[in-house]
Amino acid sequence: MDGNGRWAKMRNLMPSAGHQAGAEALKEMVRLCASWGIKVLTVFAFSTDNWIRPKVEVDFLMSLFEKTINSEIDDFNREGIRISVIGDATKLPSSLLRMIKYAEESTKENSRLQLIVAVSYSGKYDVVQACKSVAKKVKDGILDLEEINEGIIEQELETNCTEFPNPDLLIRTSGELRVSNFLLWQLAYAELYFNGALWPDFGKDEFVEALISFQQRKRRFGGR
Repeated sequence: MDGNGRWAKMRNLMPSAGHQAGAEALKEMVRLCASWGIKVLTVFAFSTDNWIRPKVEVDFLMSLFEKTINSEIDDFNREGIRISVIGDATKLPSSLLRMIKYAEESTKENSRLQLIVAVSYSGKYDVVQACKSVAKKVKDGILDLEEINEGIIEQELETNCTEFPNPDLLIRTSGELRVSNFLLWQLAYAELYFNGALWPDFGKDEFVEALISFQQRKRRFGGR
């Protein structure tokens, strides 16, 4: 979800206004996914690399995450939406952690759509923490070295919270042509779609274009 800051700058607004507009765009995407039968939507809300941003912006984002989750829980339960949060929780504010725990617990039985929010996340972080978990199991005698394979690694990735951990389609907004350290393992066979719209301007029409592009592709997964 890229382009909030540029969206605000173009309008002579503070970055916080862009993030607020981006949150509204996300709400629309969640509703569309739920109504169109998409089972899992994973969004890159805050990267481990984003901690270097100005403290005032980071603090606003943490507060925005908390407020947005809190305001949406009742609607999520009414609409059958389950929320899961992945990422390095050790750096998150305690109040946000409590809100995440409450949201995950209160929506865990919902099955219409799973919304996975990546906060303080990166693909490299995910692979490293998975490797550490596997290494500990080997050290503790729970797992034999020869038993390690792709499936074992995938079980330890933070996307093990969902039945569908590997995205079919990656959408990147704002005209940037890179994955920026997002779901590096899980995107191995994902179809990539890049759109020039800044995230707050990415709406139903742009989403439809992305889905049509995906539908027109022939996926081979290494075959012919």
